[in-house]
Amino acid sequence: MEKLIYLDNAATTALKPEVLEKMMPYLKENYSNPSSIYSFAQKANKAVNDARSAIAGILGAKEREIYFTSGGSEGDNWAIKGAADLLKEKGKHIITSKIEHHAVLYTCEYLERQGYEVTYLDVDENGIVSPQSVEEAIRPDTILISIMFANNEIGTIEPIKEIGEIASKHGILFHTDAVQAFGHVPVNVDELHIDMLSASAHKFHGPKGIGFLYLREGAKIGTLIHGGAQERSRRAGTHNVPGIVGMAAAASIAAEEMEKNIAKETQVRDYAINRILEEVPYARLNGDRKNRLPNNINICFRFIEGESMLIMLDQKGICASSGSACTSGSLDPSHVLLAIGLPHEIAHGSLRLTLSAETTKEDMDYVIDHIKVTIERLRSMSPLYEDFVKKNPV
Repeated sequence: MEKLIYLDNAATTALKPEVLEKMMPYLKENYSNPSSIYSFAQKANKAVNDARSAIAGILGAKEREIYFTSGGSEGDNWAIKGAADLLKEKGKHIITSKIEHHAVLYTCEYLERQGYEVTYLDVDENGIVSPQSVEEAIRPDTILISIMFANNEIGTIEPIKEIGEIASKHGILFHTDAVQAFGHVPVNVDELHIDMLSASAHKFHGPKGIGFLYLREGAKIGTLIHGGAQERSRRAGTHNVPGIVGMAAAASIAAEEMEKNIAKETQVRDYAINRILEEVPYARLNGDRKNRLPNNINICFRFIEGESMLIMLDQKGICASSGSACTSGSLDPSHVLLAIGLPHEIAHGSLRLTLSAETTKEDMDYVIDHIKVTIERLRSMSPLYEDFVKKNPV
């Protein structure tokens, strides 16, 4: 394959060379276990503490409020199950939305089988959760509200501050899955009234297999893994020192370059969206046009099957997706697209393009030119499209 244009950064991002450089000493000479007491181990221990401090600073949090995990799914599971376990005497009602990542939805379904009640809030046509609907769903036995910061498929950024204020006013724990948002848009846990926040390093050019859970001081949840004193006895297991160091390095770079990256990605994103909508008939942008992640494009093309489109684009060196990487093997249409009101036949024709700061307009011109050819070819083989054109002549 001569050309490769990677547009699946919502699934994972490339590890930055400078991040790998920071990690290497802890994969080689500084290989000690940071929990050991001898001086050799203290180098690793200091690296873990420095990383915790760096991430806390970016969030506007305290160092002791950061807990290292294996990634976003673990963080979501820990926040929700941990809160449910510790607060079950107070109540067994949880509020979330219909467009959450499956790490949240499946965890809530698991808790329902344990006797908990979950309210799954509707969203509007742009995928926005109404703060009013959150407040109206609160009951005396509500113990947790979990609403994602930004949707991983359609890129819509939720009104987190307003929802956080409502949760705070009612004395209810508020968790947000910020896996797609942290490192891409500003996040301050105090300003947004967030009690728990989960993130994953490989979404912002860090290593895979490492993430963190922010847990506000005083917001108690149950222990995740028993067996050791790591993470203040809440998450046992030897620290992934190279991963932790790499995550902090990637987070620091992302914070430093965020303003510049947002401007660049937004410009390229909007250029691509406008070209596609103007040049490809029967295409629909999914997600809020304004309140969306700077690197996210999600468009449905009528009369085609998304999987066929992805295969044909792949043959031209274009890496894209039709939704979440976690459900790439599923033949069902995206639950997010169904939740915003799209019928199955349109939801099946979705394309998600997620950019990086390295993506150029020239890259997108190449991609869009091939999208046009691909859509035209697939529609030429569709009897549904042929019938539609006959009934709706231009």
